[in-house]
Amino acid sequence: MKMNLDTKLKNLKSEMKIKPEELALSLENFIRVYTEKLEREGTILGLSGGIDSAVIAALCKRAVGSEKTLALIMPERDSKKEHIEDALNFANELEIKTKLIDITSYLKGFGTYKLLSFNKPFFLRKLKGTLVKKAYNFYQKKTGETPFSASLLGFKDKEFDSYLKKGNAYYRIKHRLRMLLFYLYGELENKLVVGAANKSEYKIGFFVKHGCDAATDIMPLLNLYKTQVRELARYLNIPSRIIEKPPSPDIIPGLTDEKAITISYEKLDLILLALENGWEIPEIANVLGIKEKQIIDVKNLIQKSEHMRKIYVPENSHP
Repeated sequence: MKMNLDTKLKNLKSEMKIKPEELALSLENFIRVYTEKLEREGTILGLSGGIDSAVIAALCKRAVGSEKTLALIMPERDSKKEHIEDALNFANELEIKTKLIDITSYLKGFGTYKLLSFNKPFFLRKLKGTLVKKAYNFYQKKTGETPFSASLLGFKDKEFDSYLKKGNAYYRIKHRLRMLLFYLYGELENKLVVGAANKSEYKIGFFVKHGCDAATDIMPLLNLYKTQVRELARYLNIPSRIIEKPPSPDIIPGLTDEKAITISYEKLDLILLALENGWEIPEIANVLGIKEKQIIDVKNLIQKSEHMRKIYVPENSHP
């Protein structure tokens, strides 16, 4: 039995492996084809300092050249300086064009920073991060689910709904504003808007609907799990600092990907792949050596976020 479980785990991990050189060439060609097909004169992307956007930037440069690739770097008051520096340094390394646009003033104009009571400008970022973590832990302890999971659907009859509504409005406007700027400059310069969403985040709803990753012209990484993106990043010589730092949406201080989804990408990706292959929950739990609840939680995220991946239309348009 143990040998069987080990074999299944080995096979699952083997299935997760990619051929980075072939994949990179395929994705470059994909970007190049759609740049031509949609009659654009280059590509535009958002460079956050994270691994996904770094991979997109490298692929765009290889596909259309550095002179035809434009990276928008769009920090705001809550952004970590190290992410901004990583984005700028990597853009310089690639020799691609950049526009640095601080969106803080736009967000102030919308009253965004007033939505969360703790978010005072004189609070240190570390203190804000501590308060966010405490609030996150408190909600999870009181309700049995994470704020991320609770926010995938509406808040009818949910505890602490006023805080959840404000929290969603607070962080989602940031990515939606960035999406508007992508298309503003994309259309001004006739460039193809390239998104950086990966399969892991897309499947569980860890993105902003109509935001800068979801609302784009093309999404080259959407068939790749996060761990596969990391493997591709190593092949593309993305700086180790970017590859190895903890993934973070960088929209609320103190919140990392793993804190929000409560599981590492290594485990999440294997769960998602096993579910995609039709494995039953007990089998996945035995093979991966994890609790069934973790798999049930992932399945719930997939189901609750379905609306984020589709547009609902009447089944029959005729009266």
